[in-house]
Amino acid sequence: MEWSLEGVRGLVAGGMQSVRECESSALGTGLCLLLLFVWYCYRVGREHGSPPPLRGGYVSEPGRLTVGGGPRMSLSGSEAGGARVKGGPAGSAEEQNGFAYCQSAECFRCVQPGEGLNQRLYHSLQDYAKRYTWAGMGRVHKGVREQGRYLSSRASIQKPEVFFLPDLPSAPFFSREAQKHDVELLERSFPALLAEFQSVYQQVPARAGVQLPTGWKANGTPRGQWWTFYLVNQGTPLARNARRCPRTWRVLGQLRTFIANNVFGNACFSVLNPGTLVTEHYGPTNVRLRCHLGLKVPPGCELVVGGEPQCWSEGSCLLFDDSFLHTAFHEGSVEDGPRAVFMVDLWHPNVAAAERQALDYIFTPGR
Repeated sequence: MEWSLEGVRGLVAGGMQSVRECESSALGTGLCLLLLFVWYCYRVGREHGSPPPLRGGYVSEPGRLTVGGGPRMSLSGSEAGGARVKGGPAGSAEEQNGFAYCQSAECFRCVQPGEGLNQRLYHSLQDYAKRYTWAGMGRVHKGVREQGRYLSSRASIQKPEVFFLPDLPSAPFFSREAQKHDVELLERSFPALLAEFQSVYQQVPARAGVQLPTGWKANGTPRGQWWTFYLVNQGTPLARNARRCPRTWRVLGQLRTFIANNVFGNACFSVLNPGTLVTEHYGPTNVRLRCHLGLKVPPGCELVVGGEPQCWSEGSCLLFDDSFLHTAFHEGSVEDGPRAVFMVDLWHPNVAAAERQALDYIFTPGR
């Protein structure tokens, strides 16, 4: 049964008139509750068709999904992170070919670290503390207050580009026990994620300049081709891509430590074609662990983090701190086919719940 807005409002008006006529009776109360229930069903029905929200509550608007009501902020990360894209009117962003491109002069990643950025972070932390509490903010306060010193004095092997949280245990790779629940959930979901990857993946065009398949983005590399298909890009869900991967989207919603509410969180399918080399680079922060679930892993593929090499395995997860200098390559033959992983950003296990809440506030997309 379909309801129009005018029809529902008319029903409510008529019902309220009936309530006034018999407000002293139980019938009036029951009718009022029934009408409120009908109105609720109508509002829920209007929202039908958008992908279900992840933890933290995304706000749906016509034609796009945003977080916290603000404009999108581009903050691409490490392998499966993507290159920065500038241009267009300041403060705006758009979804091109299924990917949210940065067009904002306020983008954290595009602003050089300095006093301006440090002051913005500190003001955001002060605002958070006024609204909520300073309790448990010792490390966050220390990190924000001395961010410039931390970023400039870090050893070259680990040098996050945007935010460094002090006193966190660090290592290039982490044991699967660090986020056991989410690792096991992802590995149990391997068949579903592989099937949806295969449904959206199309072979890289043989000729340069050919338009990419819908939803895919090409990343800059010294050689070869590296493609990504984002479901969440820098804390912002991509509705069109999410609707094409409903089971993968449900898995994201079941993860306990997925960074769903700030610009450090991403989730995507990442493809390296034979002959591809990803330039050595750093991720934006040490508060996250990047998780790769191997989907298709031919011979000759390797991930090197902090000078330590590791190989992916199909159906298994690799956890690493992408604030360390890292690279990836596929030296297999064309006959071997692409290397494909599902990439998702999880909280570092030693970032406390109060710190996560504060960092979500400080680094909310659009803040």
